Amino acid sequence: MMLEDLYRLLRSGHVQAQGVVDTITQPIVVLDQNFCVTTANNAFIRTFKIERDDILGRPFFDLGHGQWNIPELRQLIGNVIPKAAAVIGFEVKHDFAVIGQRTFLVDARRLVHPDDNSTNVLVLFDDVTDRQRNEAEMGFIIAEMRHRMKNLFAIVRAIARQTETKDRTAVEYRDALLGRLEVTLRSQEIADTSSSVDFEHLLKQAVGELGSDRVECDGPKIQLQSSRVLSTGMLFHELATNSVKYGALSVPDGRIHARWSEEHGPKGKSFLVCHWRELDGPQASEPGRSGYGTQLIKGTAAHLGGSAELNYGPQGLTASIRIPL
Repeated sequence: MMLEDLYRLLRSGHVQAQGVVDTITQPIVVLDQNFCVTTANNAFIRTFKIERDDILGRPFFDLGHGQWNIPELRQLIGNVIPKAAAVIGFEVKHDFAVIGQRTFLVDARRLVHPDDNSTNVLVLFDDVTDRQRNEAEMGFIIAEMRHRMKNLFAIVRAIARQTETKDRTAVEYRDALLGRLEVTLRSQEIADTSSSVDFEHLLKQAVGELGSDRVECDGPKIQLQSSRVLSTGMLFHELATNSVKYGALSVPDGRIHARWSEEHGPKGKSFLVCHWRELDGPQASEPGRSGYGTQLIKGTAAHLGGSAELNYGPQGLTASIRIPL
């Protein structure tokens, strides 16, 4: 074989080997026994944003102002050559000079040689930064979902236990329970859509099919934090439910006038103050005992850090609800 043919054959083999290495998508670098770079694939060049000519033949741990001079990585690669070992999946976290904080799983092993005397080391970097971040986010989402489901189940259980059965038929109990569950789920959906909710929108959603078309709203645009939406929605749904049973919404011409404003209290605290007034309905009389509905209205307002006053008069029920913003 002529010398020129031998050179061409070696050149072809080198190009083919380099092509195989460049096909691999993970960054790869090959080091000699002195930890100098003999070759690197295209993925290594792109990932670490460097020039090939700036690294070939140079000490690996001196490159990029020492950005690869990580004690754990240096010890890892240093132990591969004398022990003829292989290390797979060694995690390295580092703040690189150009690409920032990244996490790599590093594989390092001696190159295969027919005489088993190769002193070169192949190092492969698998960037798992985004994968770990996505896994962490997914874990957080699942944990948050479980937490919310647990809270929602606790609310459903409390509503079921506190919905009275005395003097009620099974159908009446079912309708009362389903109505409260429906407003709970609707309020939860509203709260999940944004960090704050318009009070008038929440009020009409809480009243719902019970008679939102007969509720006259009068007040400025006020945003409620999502953490207060569920309780506030249940409170006004209970007012509407009582109105359907005993108040203005129990007669065809009855209506409700809801007027609200924002008031400023001590220490810079703001309050939503809503006056709920039932008109053209039957005369309201104070019940002989405090039922679940009344307890829910007053208890929910107190839970929010506010108050609820119910007044029964010849013109109908009036309620003053005060909720901190």
